[in-house]
Amino acid sequence: MFKEIIMAITSKMVKELRDKTQAGMMDCKKALEKTDGDMEQAVDLLRQKGLSVAAKRADRATSEGVVETYIHAGGKLGVLVEIGCETDFVARNQDFTTFARDVAMHIAATNPVAVVRENIPEEILNREREIYIQQALDSGKPQAIAEKMVKGKLDKFVAEVALLEQKFVKNPDLTIQDLLSDIIAKMGENISIKRFARFQVGGN
Repeated sequence: MFKEIIMAITSKMVKELRDKTQAGMMDCKKALEKTDGDMEQAVDLLRQKGLSVAAKRADRATSEGVVETYIHAGGKLGVLVEIGCETDFVARNQDFTTFARDVAMHIAATNPVAVVRENIPEEILNREREIYIQQALDSGKPQAIAEKMVKGKLDKFVAEVALLEQKFVKNPDLTIQDLLSDIIAKMGENISIKRFARFQVGGN
C-alpha cells in the first residue's frame, strides 16, 4: 500500500505544492507522501513545519542581511526594506534575496503602516476607532453595541496594514508571515523583516 502511495505522487503534484508554498522539492514530496497526496493537508503540514522552525529560531540575533530596493512606475514609487539574517552566507543566497525582493515589491503595492501590529502608531488606531464608532452611532446603534462592533472592524483594519498579516500580492493564499516562516525553514536560521520605507512622488 505504501508503495502505491509513493507511485501516486507525481512530479506535477510536487511542483504544484512547491509553487504554493515555496518549500523545497524533497519537503514537498515528503509532505504529499505523509498526507496521501492531499494537497491542502500537505500545504498545512509544510506551514506547521515552517512556523515551528521559525518559533525555535525567533530569539537568535539577525546581525547580517540585506537592504533591498524596489522601484516602480517610472521611478515615481520606491521601497527600501531591511531583511536580517544570522550569516553572510544566507544573505548571499538566491532564495533569500528573492524573498527580500518579493517583500519590497509587496510593500510598494500595499503600503503597510508597520511590520507588526504592535508598531502601528496609536494615533492611527485611535482615528480609525473614532471613525468606526461614529459610523455605528450614525446607523442608530447604541453606544455599547457600537463599541463592540468597533473591535472586529479594528482587527480587520490592523490585518490590512500590518505587513506580516497582509495577504501576499503575488499569492493571496499566503500571508507575508507565511513567506517569512517558509524562508526561515528553508534557510535553517532566523530571518526578520526589520524596517522599511516607502517613497512616492507627490505622496505624503
